[in-house]
Amino acid sequence: MLKRKLIFKVIGKILLHLVFWCAVLLFFIYFFRGGSKNFDDTLSFCLFLMPITIATTYVSIYKLIPDYLIKKKYFQFILYSIYTFIISGYLIMVSIFFSLIYIAKFEYNEMNPVTKNILFVATAVYLVVIIISGYKLLRLNITHTRQTGKLETKILETQLKLKEQELHYLKMQIHPHFLFNTLNTMYGFALKKANETPEMILKLSNLLDYLLYKVDKPFVLLSEDINHIKDYIELEKMRFNKTLNIDFTTKNISENIKIAPMLLLPFIENSFKHGAIKKGVLNIVSSLTCKDGYIHFYIENTCSEDETPKKGIGLTNIKKRLDLLYKDKYDLKIHHENGIFKVNLGLNTI
Repeated sequence: MLKRKLIFKVIGKILLHLVFWCAVLLFFIYFFRGGSKNFDDTLSFCLFLMPITIATTYVSIYKLIPDYLIKKKYFQFILYSIYTFIISGYLIMVSIFFSLIYIAKFEYNEMNPVTKNILFVATAVYLVVIIISGYKLLRLNITHTRQTGKLETKILETQLKLKEQELHYLKMQIHPHFLFNTLNTMYGFALKKANETPEMILKLSNLLDYLLYKVDKPFVLLSEDINHIKDYIELEKMRFNKTLNIDFTTKNISENIKIAPMLLLPFIENSFKHGAIKKGVLNIVSSLTCKDGYIHFYIENTCSEDETPKKGIGLTNIKKRLDLLYKDKYDLKIHHENGIFKVNLGLNTI
């Protein structure tokens, strides 16, 4: 089937060329018939001129342009173009002698007035060559543009796949990190046989549902993400009991704003994991506000004064995800001073 299509394509191309050169022959007959009353003489001259025109044209469009001009081999292009011009010019001179010797029988006055002038003959030949060469250049330019477009599309698709794979890897990092910390807490409650264990299991179940089924989505509602942050905070309250003082407030949360899942929770988790209990209490203050699609998230917690808290997987992970998902649309500032670890995140969700 493919072979048959190829054969038909070749036959179609040959027929197209034949039709075109027949049209050129008619143009030559019209062009050179000017002062001649003998149609046969004009036809003979045009038929002699056709191979010169065809050869010059094909050398130009199949050799000079694709092999030298397109590949920016300008010196070779100019050099071989001069060779082609000299050879074709010589053959055009031969065609005039053909008109004089074989058509006019050495009678100069019997020659077609147009064929006496080499400038007219050369103009006719090179006009065809220039038009076809221009058309060839236009086609090559269009083909090159399409190929460049396809290549750019493939590059973008490859970059997108790499980006998706990296995001997937980063999300997979969150799973064991988050589960390890939460299950540790639950294990401690189970050992104590605490009454809060059933409630803790319920909240953990909600978080696991979010973690397993929602985190694979590119974006989730901010309000939904906040609910799971609150569930996590409640779990930590059970673990820390009276040694925790946390204040998490939200303001102007729109129901339409979406955010990448598990983007803010690592900050909260980090404050529990690396925060320091001072005077018997771990203090955490966090706020989340929205305005015109812009989110501002703030969190601070007490930490050791003489040692910068380890950032671990959580903060490193989130920086990479921010670069991938919100490049040039976020501002993240992290400070550690006077025993307070602060995080400020500005995020443009539009």
